Amino acid sequence: MANRTRRAVAATGKAVAATQKAVAKKAAMAPLATLRVLGDPVLKQKARPVTEFDARLAKLAETMIEVMEREEGIGLAAPQIGVLSCVLVWADPEDRDQVRVFVNPCITRQSAECSSAPEGCLSVPGATVEVVRAEAITVKAQDLDGVERTWELSGLQARIVQHEVDHLEGRLILDRASPEERRRVLRELRERALAGGS
Repeated sequence: MANRTRRAVAATGKAVAATQKAVAKKAAMAPLATLRVLGDPVLKQKARPVTEFDARLAKLAETMIEVMEREEGIGLAAPQIGVLSCVLVWADPEDRDQVRVFVNPCITRQSAECSSAPEGCLSVPGATVEVVRAEAITVKAQDLDGVERTWELSGLQARIVQHEVDHLEGRLILDRASPEERRRVLRELRERALAGGS
C-alpha cells in the first residue's frame, strides 16, 4: 500500500511538473504574440544585430509573420513584438503570399528622388501620417541561414522596408511627421482614447 501511495505521489508530482513546464513555456512565448503600441518604451530603443542563426531565430520570424498576418499588416519589425533584434518581415504588396525575412538589414543607397505618401503603422493604430521617403533603395540583408543578399527595391516595396528599418532604429512614423501632423495625430489618439474610456 505504501509503495502504491509513493508511486501515486510520484506520478502526481511528474504531472504537476509537466503542467508547470507547459505553463512556463506558454508564458515565455506570450510576449512574442503581443503587438507593442505607441507609448511602449521598447519601440524607441535600437535593435541589436543578430549573431546566431538558429532555430530560435527561425521561430521568431515565424511568430512575426503570424502576428503581421493576424493584424493584416504588410510589414513588421521585431521590436514591435518586444524583441530587440534586427529582424523584419514584409509581404510583397503585389503578391501577399511572398513574405520575406530580412535579418540585419542595411540600406546602402537611397535615390535622390523622394515622394510623400500616407503611412499607417500597426504600432500606432488608427493613425495615418504623411511621410517622405526615397523612391528607390538598395538593401543588404541576411536570410535565416545567415546568407547575405542585395535587394534593389522601388515604389511601395522600398517604402515598406524603409518603414520597418525605422522601427529597428527606434523610430516611428510620428518621428518622420511634421510638427503639425504629429500634433494632429496625437490629438486624435487622445480623443479616441477618451471616447473609448467613457
